[in-house]
Amino acid sequence: MGNRITALFGIEHPIIQAGMIWCSGWRLAAAVSNAGGLGLIGSGSMYPEVLREHIRKCKAATRRPFGVNVPMIYPDIDKHMAIIEEEGVPIVFTSAGNPATWTAQLKDRGIKVAHVVSSVKFALKAEKAGADAVVAEGFEAGGHNGREETTTMVLVPMVADALSIPVIAAGGISDGRSMLAAMVLGAEGVQVGSRFVCSEESSAHDAFKQRVAEAGEGETLLTLKELTPVRLLRNGFFEQLQGAYARGASSEELKALLGRGRAKRGMFEGDLVEGELEIGQVSGRFREVHPAARILEMMLGEFEAARKELCEIGRA
Repeated sequence: MGNRITALFGIEHPIIQAGMIWCSGWRLAAAVSNAGGLGLIGSGSMYPEVLREHIRKCKAATRRPFGVNVPMIYPDIDKHMAIIEEEGVPIVFTSAGNPATWTAQLKDRGIKVAHVVSSVKFALKAEKAGADAVVAEGFEAGGHNGREETTTMVLVPMVADALSIPVIAAGGISDGRSMLAAMVLGAEGVQVGSRFVCSEESSAHDAFKQRVAEAGEGETLLTLKELTPVRLLRNGFFEQLQGAYARGASSEELKALLGRGRAKRGMFEGDLVEGELEIGQVSGRFREVHPAARILEMMLGEFEAARKELCEIGRA
């Protein structure tokens, strides 16, 4: 399945594993890349030298291209970028910040750059900044999100129509059917996050993986818009947030309630009550933990089956 995305990143399949904090270490990135997709190390939860360690381990575990996701709202971004350049990482996905800040410098070093956006406005800014591709992420997605609340099905064709560079769809994609839908809407690749949380190679805590696999429809909500919007599973911490909102809590009070390390506590350490459990709406659609390669295999098989079925419907 060749297109501009597979050619740009030198991969076999246009499936990108999202660089999720506390879930996307070198094992997952290498497993996805070895299976023909593009694995991403999630640098947002890593100190600079920890990122270097993950990059080196990933290079030792795969001969195929992989990348690093860099959320620009986190500290030490300059150190992260320096390490990425020093270690020869070929691909960087940036998010949560101005794409003009780092795109030109990265491209001057021969690094391919994709930027995550939640609106046509920011997609155009990314293209103007020189990004090689954009990830159009609908608000179904887990973790930190855009404020616009535009769904993937609405956002992807709007971005694809507005840009000349290739578009990667994200948010609510977990199988071959949703991948095909994204392609029909104008995307040339898909970024998959929540489904890869429930992979054997994910660095998420087993308790969090199991909770995600058990999640049902409507168990996630977008919250904390006053700070940085984030989609969370309902749990004890989420109910504390709801109580704070009911009391009319200020942004400062919400920030104090959030504190530090909530995401690590929930997703990496497995505290399902007091931790921050970041995951997408699509978590209600799958029930099992699989190896990453098996997830790609299933997605590709489902994609082909759905495409054939669609062609048959068109001929009827």
